[in-house]
Amino acid sequence: MDAYDKGSDARQGLGRDGREGPPGPDDAAEQTGGSDGTEEASAPGETSEPGETGKTGEPVEVPEAREVPEAPSGPRTGVAALSPRYQVGAVAALVAVAVAVCAHIGLVFLHVAPSNTLTKEHGSAVDEWVFPEFEQNWKLFAPNPLQQNVAVQVRAEVGTADGGIRTTDWYDLSAEDGRAIDGNPLPSHTVQNELRRAWDFFVSSHDSEDRPVGLRGSLSETYLRRIALLRLDRNGAAGPGGVVERVQYRSRTTNVEPPPWSGEKVSDRPTYRELPWWSVTPERDDGNRDDGNRKDGARKDAGEGGAA
Repeated sequence: MDAYDKGSDARQGLGRDGREGPPGPDDAAEQTGGSDGTEEASAPGETSEPGETGKTGEPVEVPEAREVPEAPSGPRTGVAALSPRYQVGAVAALVAVAVAVCAHIGLVFLHVAPSNTLTKEHGSAVDEWVFPEFEQNWKLFAPNPLQQNVAVQVRAEVGTADGGIRTTDWYDLSAEDGRAIDGNPLPSHTVQNELRRAWDFFVSSHDSEDRPVGLRGSLSETYLRRIALLRLDRNGAAGPGGVVERVQYRSRTTNVEPPPWSGEKVSDRPTYRELPWWSVTPERDDGNRDDGNRKDGARKDAGEGGAA
């Protein structure tokens, strides 16, 4: 191969002094592809590094990379929207409510649970919290749960404006309370328990012949009288110009039907317990007693005069 061969195997040419050596400036110009000493243009899509120069010899400006803006987040809601100070207050309030609810559930559980070490030691504290607003009429693991429905009814003797006496029909007070409770998410404590507790109070303080046992028996009768007057007045039992003079209670007890799988048979016939008539106008009764005593005395005097 001669000195003019091209390619990777070409030998280096002779220098100006006739010796082989590195290429001179002219040779370097030829190898770079131009005689004017300028570099070829960059390939399309290639970017020049800072400090590089173009064909004109001027520095090439490289555009800076732009930051992509983040998408704006939505507005904060709930506790996150509050300031840190109020967030601490909200968390403290939630913790206090959770502790109060857990304490209430625990105390009610101890109230309905069978007797144990905790109830024996802290029974008074449990009763102070539960009674009267949170009283429960059931027990866990009750040996003999209630299996009867007891309806309390009342009627009255009304003195009419013309001096006559009229007896009303029976008013089912338990059914009235049931209608007031049905569909009511927050029934009052009075509607739920007044009549039921009054009747239980009477039954527990009287014997089988409806005679009071001690002072609590008389107190229970007075309590039932007042309830009867309030309920009869609410129902307009006396009518125009009428006055309720006496009231009479009775209870209607029916057995709860057992489940089919139990095989137990119970009577479906109701049983009634009628109490004696109670006067609700003691002043008038005292006057009647005085009038009766006078009439009895007059009869005695008349009998003695006739015998003479």
